[in-house]
Amino acid sequence: MPILYSFLFMFIIAGALGVLYIYNYNKLQHSKTKIEHAECLIDESLRNKYDLVSKYEKLLKSELDLDKNFLKDFSKLKDEDISNFELDRRLTEYINIISKVKSDNESILENKEMKKLISEEKKVDEKLQAAKSYYNKYTSEMNDLIRAFPSNIVSRMHGFNVKAFFDGKNMQDDIIDDFKL
Repeated sequence: MPILYSFLFMFIIAGALGVLYIYNYNKLQHSKTKIEHAECLIDESLRNKYDLVSKYEKLLKSELDLDKNFLKDFSKLKDEDISNFELDRRLTEYINIISKVKSDNESILENKEMKKLISEEKKVDEKLQAAKSYYNKYTSEMNDLIRAFPSNIVSRMHGFNVKAFFDGKNMQDDIIDDFKL
């Protein structure tokens, strides 16, 4: 009889460990899926932002007779192999240049097409900020799971690694210049 109780006890422990393993694995997969979804949203928003900058460039060149290179290297941007974070940073630089041109030429703000682009810019920025926040939230959740016991065991077994936040900052490295704008 004691052998039967020992076997039953071992079976219950193994079952509990199995349930714990499945629970932690599913939480990691859920976070991974959410991160991948957020990456898709960010990609889509960045493509829309790129298209928006392109539309701004065409409109401003045609309406204001600007120098052809007022958005330096913008046409080469699609050919570069850069991260989404770097693409976002570069597109933001171009938007800032465009904002400066718009403020220097306030008459362009009365243009119907310009008003449409400004409205579109606000929508794209809102969607992009929401997608970044969504990405960072689930990245943080997944990183917490990867570092916490017992989910860290499951994450090692399946090769889950700590991910960087969208801003590209790695809090575990020795680089202190992460916070440059």
